[in-house]
Amino acid sequence: MRAVTLGPAGTYSHRAANAVAGEVDFRESVTGIVETVATGGADRGVIPIENSIEGSVTESLDALADYEVSVVTEIVTPIRHALLAQSEEFETVASHSQALAQCREFLEAEYPDASLESVASTARGVELAREDSAVAGIGHPENAGSELRILAEDIQDRNSNATRFLVVAPTDARSEAGGKSSFIVYPSKNYPGLLLELLEAFADEDINLSRVESRPSGERLGDYLFHIDCEAGMYEQRTERALSRVESIAEDGWVRWLGSYDTQHVLY
Repeated sequence: MRAVTLGPAGTYSHRAANAVAGEVDFRESVTGIVETVATGGADRGVIPIENSIEGSVTESLDALADYEVSVVTEIVTPIRHALLAQSEEFETVASHSQALAQCREFLEAEYPDASLESVASTARGVELAREDSAVAGIGHPENAGSELRILAEDIQDRNSNATRFLVVAPTDARSEAGGKSSFIVYPSKNYPGLLLELLEAFADEDINLSRVESRPSGERLGDYLFHIDCEAGMYEQRTERALSRVESIAEDGWVRWLGSYDTQHVLY
């Protein structure tokens, strides 16, 4: 099976993708990953969706709304960040914006004068550190190789730092089996109590919601769609009933069931 994920080799996304595919190719953006899967260019895509420190990855949320794909697996992995450089003398720390944010307290305390540069991935920041002695990267300790020194390990602000990845697939791979389900709801209207009605559709069926997030629809200012994750599979009648109610509420817009899936924990 061939998967695409954030590159270059050595990203945390790459490590997650290795758990589900024997062949892994790379893209420079989450949108590029989802588009590749939606257009038949790969069997699977692995995208970061949520971090325990910095929250949701908005590009992933928007890509899932923009392209027709399914979600078939959830991968949760702990994140261990290390500061990697050719020497202790550097001027810039380059990494993915999420990694920089996850290590904010460490960087402010230990390297307050260093400039921060956001790049496409943690592995891209490590590549820059290999190319330029004035740059340090943030990434997994194993990414240091023989060219870089590990100046500090476990520099993330919380020891509980973990990232949740979604494995996306073509729509015909969508399954009703699994302990969790994901939906995107675009009501195309707004009135007092609208969100409450959507949430009550699940609460009345005794379905726990593990995440609810709003994102601008892009249609007009103040217009939103909702990403909803629940702890129930579509094979359950209660989930079918909840979805039917949500579809009735959002009859002027649309509802997309991304799939039902289980969680896979990957340790590094």
